[in-house]
Amino acid sequence: MATKRIVIGLTAVGLGLGAFVWAAKAPRSGKLDEKAPGETTPTFYKDVLPIVQEHCQNCHRPGQIGPFSLLDYENARPWAKAIKSAVATRKMPPWFANPEYGHFDNDRSLKQAEIDTLVGWVNNGAPAGDPTNAPPPVQWPEGGWNIQPDVTVDLPPYPVPATGIKEWEQLAIASPFKEDTWVTSVEIRPGATGVVHHLCFDFAKHKPTTPYNVYEWVEVPRDDDGVAKTHVGSTPPKEGIVVSRPVGSTVETRREGRPAVRGGNQFCYLPGLPFEDYRPLNAGIFVPAGSDIVVSVHYTTNGAAVMDRSRIGFTVAKAPPPKMFVSQGGGEGDAAVNTDSALNNSILSRQQANDKLAIPPNDGNYAGPPADITFKRDIEVVWLRPHAHVRGKSVRYTLIHPDGREEILLDVPHYDFNWQLTYRTSMKIPKGSRMHVQFTYDNSANNKYNPDSSKWVYYGGQSWEEMGTPNMGFVTDRKGSEQDLTGDLF
Repeated sequence: MATKRIVIGLTAVGLGLGAFVWAAKAPRSGKLDEKAPGETTPTFYKDVLPIVQEHCQNCHRPGQIGPFSLLDYENARPWAKAIKSAVATRKMPPWFANPEYGHFDNDRSLKQAEIDTLVGWVNNGAPAGDPTNAPPPVQWPEGGWNIQPDVTVDLPPYPVPATGIKEWEQLAIASPFKEDTWVTSVEIRPGATGVVHHLCFDFAKHKPTTPYNVYEWVEVPRDDDGVAKTHVGSTPPKEGIVVSRPVGSTVETRREGRPAVRGGNQFCYLPGLPFEDYRPLNAGIFVPAGSDIVVSVHYTTNGAAVMDRSRIGFTVAKAPPPKMFVSQGGGEGDAAVNTDSALNNSILSRQQANDKLAIPPNDGNYAGPPADITFKRDIEVVWLRPHAHVRGKSVRYTLIHPDGREEILLDVPHYDFNWQLTYRTSMKIPKGSRMHVQFTYDNSANNKYNPDSSKWVYYGGQSWEEMGTPNMGFVTDRKGSEQDLTGDLF
């Protein structure tokens, strides 16, 4: 089980800290080689605090994933050298888009002047300065939320064991919306970030055969290293030996067939993935009355038994917004295509031979099966969100216009599994265009996250297996698309 042991250690760090722990420790003395601040010396309250408010505090505050707080000088000061190292090397804030291509509204990379300010602050002894120069504090929502939810849902507590392989599990619960509702933002707050590999969900029409509060998953035959023995390019498997376990019970039952529920990926928590807010787009998601929330959750054990208590928060519109948001996929795997959505299928079709993904040992630049997505009508793309696992190396989205002209919309030369970022943009895509998405993988010893460069790597749902999912989000006119709301999904 060498492969699994290495990845478990990686996941505990990568997911638990979200790659926030920089390669430095807080100085024991709390002092640097201090110099007397002059008139041009940056100070924390006047110069540094406005930068960290804009770029850092969303994660570096109590209750968030950052390992220390940047809300005040007392907490920031001991980490000054680490801050300097992280910003000077552009490791923080995390942002991986090649600036030569595309334009992204949420580009959180620091400008050179901001980097110079932070480095200058540290080089001059990290002085506090005059507290009266501080900007007003950011009014963050209570309870650790990044959005102030109108409605919240608590998922059932889940006891995650210390060891073992957990497959993707599906769970259906009743949604809180008893009337037709337009959801305008969604935030998923995992209770135990160190073990939540992903937590995704869809809204779906309730069926009499849908069991509430029962976890279901399909057994995956695996070898001693935890690698699936069959490579069908589908995660989770669509059929096989289905295992069921009621919430709060340890009793498992098995049957042959297909799961009664299949969680979707329209809304996802992944490492580094923020909340989804459609309000700046004047858009929302339509949720019919009496819908179910169908969850797909995957836990990765890390050597310590923990209890996960995850929550979902929503904001809702008082009146239908002018636009609808539609996702080609929100996060993990082939299920993200949302094949049950009539609206989604009216927009695009996707081809990708996931079953052909086979990365040779010691290959440091393997090109995976590309995804080709054809657009059936005019549409506006508003975000791109590539997803791979620990051997992911790079990804590029290339739009091929109907006249054959090619345009690179997103190039990520250094993909990082610990940061599943969303790249927000706005671009009108004409009918007949095609999006070509190419992932590459590094299965060599040069990849510090690689659990074993001597192994072949295939498509699968565990971190030590691989994916290459070309997620995209769109907005479309609500009135022109209302006829599609009666599709199979609802």
